[in-house]
Amino acid sequence: MNYIEPAGKSFRKTILALFLGSFVTFADLYSTQPVIPVFAKQFGVSPAMASLTLSFATGTLALCLLLVSFFSENIDRKKIMGTALTLSALLSICVSFIQDDLYILIAIRAIQGAVLAGFPAIAMAYINEEFHPKSLGYVMGIYVSGSSIGGLAGRLIVGVLTDHFSWNIAIGSLGALSLIISLAFWWMLPPSQHAVRVRVSLSRIKTSLINNLRNNRLVLLFGMAFLLMGSFVTVYNFVGIPLMGPPYHLSQTLIGFIFIIYLVGTFSSTWMGKLADQYSRRVVLLIGIAIMLMGALLTLLDPLLLKIMGLALFTFGFFGAHSIASSWVGSLADKSEKAQASALYLLFYYAGSSIVGASGGLFLMKFGWGGVISAVSILILLAAACAMMVEKVKIIK
Repeated sequence: MNYIEPAGKSFRKTILALFLGSFVTFADLYSTQPVIPVFAKQFGVSPAMASLTLSFATGTLALCLLLVSFFSENIDRKKIMGTALTLSALLSICVSFIQDDLYILIAIRAIQGAVLAGFPAIAMAYINEEFHPKSLGYVMGIYVSGSSIGGLAGRLIVGVLTDHFSWNIAIGSLGALSLIISLAFWWMLPPSQHAVRVRVSLSRIKTSLINNLRNNRLVLLFGMAFLLMGSFVTVYNFVGIPLMGPPYHLSQTLIGFIFIIYLVGTFSSTWMGKLADQYSRRVVLLIGIAIMLMGALLTLLDPLLLKIMGLALFTFGFFGAHSIASSWVGSLADKSEKAQASALYLLFYYAGSSIVGASGGLFLMKFGWGGVISAVSILILLAAACAMMVEKVKIIK
């Protein structure tokens, strides 16, 4: 097959386009995360209620992933991804006009999450179909690094501009930037060449779901995605609240700059992805999860520098583990069902973000930061157990 290979002319242009698409997806999706404390104060609600501006977006994204993956079979993957990015950028601009109605804000964010479903699952399938198998770990690492830089840039832009102007101007500015990048994506990404065209029907959907869910190895990766992403979002949803209080009293700008830590995820996703190509996926994955747990526990210490170091380790381990697990899904799935397998992985991934991410606020209110980290640590240990079992279980035929 005529794969996109590192020596080919289109390799760099294609991975840059995927990087930019991932950038926009995560910048827009998590744009409200750094201003959850601001929403809680402005709208007079609890942090858990304010976090619904994120949880509803990730929740509808999770619900729509499977639908998009099935009904995209006869549509060019580039068109789906490009349309998703463009509409998301426009919705971010719409969010900037909301003044005093939290429920309208949550509703628009829910629509935005549904729209964004058109990018992640399709992008993962595109990578697994169009690039040579020997370079999948590296390419997936670059793609995941786009999510870390997008998450960083979105949070940093919104955090800083909110401190100097307002959250409305901040999110509107991010939407304008996302729109420009979306147009670049349309220009740079080549159309898909190797997608398997399958007629969509209820029986086809049922068969694909059964086949993927019978694959116990895939199911373990799906569960791991739920646990790790839920842990990751919980920590970043609420870490700003204790840091804005005593004894730290950090400003919104400084809270925003904490997300620079995401840069370590840019490195770890690519580096650990390459290591997984060369060595055992399971071993490298478990190392990433162990680093994530150590980082979470380090945030329990009082000195601010140690808390930030803990967040850095936590982030490093998460993005490394995610890049390995997501590429592993593509290699375990049948050729004609890679998009659906990727969609199921991301459904669990974003369901973890939505369900666990919102419930973390309850632990914060009742037990403080120690309660949040205790819950997160248990989830990370469960994820490690899933990773250890992936190669040991048998696939049900």
